[in-house]
Amino acid sequence: MYTTSIAIQVLPDIMEIEKVCAIVDQVIAYIESTGCHYEVGPFETTVEGDFDTLMGIIRRCQEIPIEAGAPSTKAYVKIFHNPAGVLTIGEKIDKYRE
Repeated sequence: MYTTSIAIQVLPDIMEIEKVCAIVDQVIAYIESTGCHYEVGPFETTVEGDFDTLMGIIRRCQEIPIEAGAPSTKAYVKIFHNPAGVLTIGEKIDKYRE
């Protein structure tokens, strides 16, 4: 059972689209390395887990672009937390998958 679900869109402050994509790929690779269940979408990545773990992921997702050379970064973050459990990614969207 997951108690928290986040959606995060990381926007490195760089003009070159190739560099932006490379940094976003690094952020997604980091999310994958956490072992949390996640799904990449066209605008954001959704991650499921416990509250403290996901808050740490949000923080690290802000640090990675700076370490990769972006002068600054922005993020849009949505958080749903319920100690009794949240709907999973699958429960929300499996019915729409082909």
